[in-house]
Amino acid sequence: MHSVAGMPVDSLQSPKDPSSPSGKNTSVESASASNGTAAGSAEGGTASAGAKEAGISVAPGPMRVLVVTGISGAGKSTALRALEDLGYYCVDNLPLPLVGQFVSLLSQTSQRMAALGIDAREGEFLGGFRGAMADLRRAGHSLEVLFLDAADEVLLRRFSETRRRHPLHGSSASSSASSSGTASKGGLGPEDLRAGIQHERRQLMPLRDEAHAVVDTGDLTVHQLKRVIQERYGRPDSNFSLTLVSFGFKHGLPAEADVVLDVRFLPNPYFIADLSPLSGLDEKVARFVLEHADAQELLRRIEDLLAFYLPRAQREGKAYFTIAIGCTGGRHRSVAVTTELFNRLQARYQITVRHRELGRGLERK
Repeated sequence: MHSVAGMPVDSLQSPKDPSSPSGKNTSVESASASNGTAAGSAEGGTASAGAKEAGISVAPGPMRVLVVTGISGAGKSTALRALEDLGYYCVDNLPLPLVGQFVSLLSQTSQRMAALGIDAREGEFLGGFRGAMADLRRAGHSLEVLFLDAADEVLLRRFSETRRRHPLHGSSASSSASSSGTASKGGLGPEDLRAGIQHERRQLMPLRDEAHAVVDTGDLTVHQLKRVIQERYGRPDSNFSLTLVSFGFKHGLPAEADVVLDVRFLPNPYFIADLSPLSGLDEKVARFVLEHADAQELLRRIEDLLAFYLPRAQREGKAYFTIAIGCTGGRHRSVAVTTELFNRLQARYQITVRHRELGRGLERK
């Protein structure tokens, strides 16, 4: 049986491991203090010896490590499941003192991608996050941090619907509400839960500051979140993936966007009685927006920019790029421009289109 600082690795199963009885990512809920101490002491030699003893072919190589973090209820479990489907070796809630040794051990196998779920459940270990990440970079591994978030009201609704217990239940931030009897039976009351969410946000601020991507999942269904994960972290060795997102500025910016384009200078169909009830997918609306000279000039310039930029981004190893195109409400101008851009570019790139404000993400591939 393989081990990581004394912890059985049969609980850290890879979806690609034929000895694994299941393909599910595994939550490592606890580890003794002695395990944490051992992990911090012999990151290289111990892992190598453990790999040899277990019969693993030792061929060290750099890992692609993705840290999935964020606020409870924002979709970390969904993200880890999607990553596991993409071939990542997923571990949830591994104590931070064990991360370096775990990655060192895994790097001596044929597995080259790992996803680690790290969040407020780390407790006192959370203070070592930056140091643990710096150690991985010094060891030559590629590291990326994904932070999932959602508005407080969205999180409150999700916890209410699922009746799940918040991981910071019983923390000092929420103890006053609990002791006063405001907590509902079997879980946190609304104010107690809100306090727990705010406390968690403060704890995770250093992780958010380190994030390469912040994704707001408030307007995403489970399937749409999986698609975002696949777009960003799938197909590392295959075709470049381009995502076009239409949105409304009054609903907030898409956090996953690499570039945001504002098309509110174009004529607005909202003020035309016959066009207002329609969307940018309707031919009448599209014609109204796109026949304007400024719309044609905008599209030409976007094409020129992408023709220059995207090949260079690919050459630097970037596997995905997201362009968000916004108007006021996200139903007319942005949809029409995004759809036309898709029509012009689809022969050159692998493209996903998401119209965020139309039924929470009408998708087309």
